[in-house]
Parts: sequence; C-alpha cells; structure tokens
Amino acid sequence: NKEKTIEVLVNNAGIKEDALMIFMKDEQWENVLGTSLDGFFYVTRLVINQMAVKRYGRIINIVSLSGLKGLPGQVNYSAAKAGVIGGTKALSQEVGKRGITVNAVAPGFIKTDMTEGLDEKELKSMIPVNRFGTVEEVAHAVGFLASKEAAYITGTVLSVNGGLYS
Repeated sequence: NKEKTIEVLVNNAGIKEDALMIFMKDEQWENVLGTSLDGFFYVTRLVINQMAVKRYGRIINIVSLSGLKGLPGQVNYSAAKAGVIGGTKALSQEVGKRGITVNAVAPGFIKTDMTEGLDEKELKSMIPVNRFGTVEEVAHAVGFLASKEAAYITGTVLSVNGGLYS
C-alpha cells in the first residue's frame, strides 16, 4: 500500500566483538562500527524523507552505557555507540521543525545474549538497584519515546541503567 509509511524507527542493531585495542583486528573494528554506526545512517536515511513529508516521525536509537562512558575492551563498541549518540543529537536539530523526534535509549547491564558470560554477581554490586535490567524495561522506555506524549522530547539520551552512571 503506497499510503503506508514508517512512523516509528527503532535502530537496534549492535554486535559485540570485544578485544583490547592493542589486540583488536581491523575486522572487529569495521564489523562493530559498520553494524551500529553505518546501520543508523543508512536505515535512517531511507525513512527520514517520508517522515519529513508527513511531518511526523519518531526515531529511537538504541545506544549503550558503553557509548556514554566507554568500557575497556570495547573501544569499537563504545566508539560506535558514542557516534550514534552524536548523530542522534545532530539529527534531532535537523528534523525537529518537521515534527520528527530523534532520541536514544542507553541500556546499562540488561539480561540479554550480550551480557551472557559476564560476572553478574560482581557487576550487580556496582549497580545501585543491585540487579540487571530486563528487555521489557528497555522496551517500555522505547515505547514512551515512540508515543505522541513524548512530542517535546528530542535529542535526548534516556539511560535505563539502574542508576549506574560512572
């Protein structure tokens, strides 16, 4: 149906290929940045014109605590997610007058495949709420930012991290 357009885009792509930078292979750098940063650019560019014409859209980029503070062994992942944060802030200024909001959600330690194998007991002691988050908690944050009620929120990074900020 030609009348149907995408109103909400959630850029959720991300992969983890951890290594200390001194040991990181070019492919690890390129794969992670290609997935997160290039993915954000190319997918968003495909839908942004339709949103602008319709004068409505919600773009939510899933970033990470790593993109806000950096984590050792994740120079590639931290750089990619930090790049998406910068893109989120810049794009929100470009398209705000067209009724499009652009925000990011930065999960902390969430029970997913990407946190499998981490020392949960040790990490929980660093998190003020003393637990890992759930995918449902992240989804609720995304759902709110996708709603009409979030029309005045743009260029923001919403942390879903149990209070873990440093």
